[in-house]
Amino acid sequence: MGVGGCLALPWRCLVVLCLRLLFLVPAGVPVRSGDATFPKAMDNVTVRQGESATLSCSVDNRKTLGAALARSSILYAGNDKWCLDPRVVLLANTKTQYSIQIQDVDVYDEGPYTCSVQTDNHPKTSRVHLIVQVSPKITEISSDISINEGGNVSLTCIATGRPDPTITWRHISPKAVGFISEDEYLEITGITREQSGEYECSASNDVAAPVVQRVKVTVNYPPYISDAKSTGVPVGQKGVLLCEASAVPSADFQWYKDDKRLAEGQKGLKVENKAFFSRLTFFNVSEQDYGNYTCVASNQLGNTNASMILYGPGAVHDGNNGAWRRGVCAWLLALPLAQLAHQF
Repeated sequence: MGVGGCLALPWRCLVVLCLRLLFLVPAGVPVRSGDATFPKAMDNVTVRQGESATLSCSVDNRKTLGAALARSSILYAGNDKWCLDPRVVLLANTKTQYSIQIQDVDVYDEGPYTCSVQTDNHPKTSRVHLIVQVSPKITEISSDISINEGGNVSLTCIATGRPDPTITWRHISPKAVGFISEDEYLEITGITREQSGEYECSASNDVAAPVVQRVKVTVNYPPYISDAKSTGVPVGQKGVLLCEASAVPSADFQWYKDDKRLAEGQKGLKVENKAFFSRLTFFNVSEQDYGNYTCVASNQLGNTNASMILYGPGAVHDGNNGAWRRGVCAWLLALPLAQLAHQF
């Protein structure tokens, strides 16, 4: 405003001079009300990032010569806009209220704002603190990890937000109960195969819905054969020996009869290997097929084996005494019948 303008509008010049002196205050002044005779100061204003904030103060038109709102510099004085920010607009300049609006609020808008009313005697001021809340955001999280059983695992989840978000970790597993950590860092010592799977990091601060991300933890361990049963099959029928094993990475399977390895495509045989089992199929069982078979499961961490028997009806073998009993009963029954036939 030039000198001519001051001569034309002396009261405006007075307002500007008072405001310039008034706003020579630190930017971080705590929230407080003004003079006791000044209308009640407005409450703190809390908005979410991206929303609009309305800053208002009450005025008494009978005593007021002019009103203004400022931060570190004047934003509005009366109807005149002093700042270049297009997001700041005048909402009301009435006999009872003076207010501006800051659109698309961001974190750098947070802080104290001053409302000044120039009266007949001296300026009256009040201050309000604009609080900007920010939804939680996960900015850093550990990558998927593969580790051998018994090793130690350290997972990290860093998140930002206003107020600072609360971070929790939980294991996504039917057996897992509740949270396993309420911290940015999750430490697992001597991890077991049961602790493999996905771990979920959640960041929440009640500003918006929690944000979650997951980390996959793969626990490697050597093969363990869980099922390998002997089978009885008559000559000429189809027979199957099944070997089930759990392992990470998945096991490679091999079959042996006695000390001889069985090859895929061998006449009358089929070897079918899957991730967690191997199936040995005999399409037309012969007497030569009966005997002891060994399943070997192996991966980079180790190997294990299990033996099973392919046997015929009535054969005597370990683990199936029932077949032996049936053979004995048949022999005992044949003796009385032979004696009876001799009498006639």
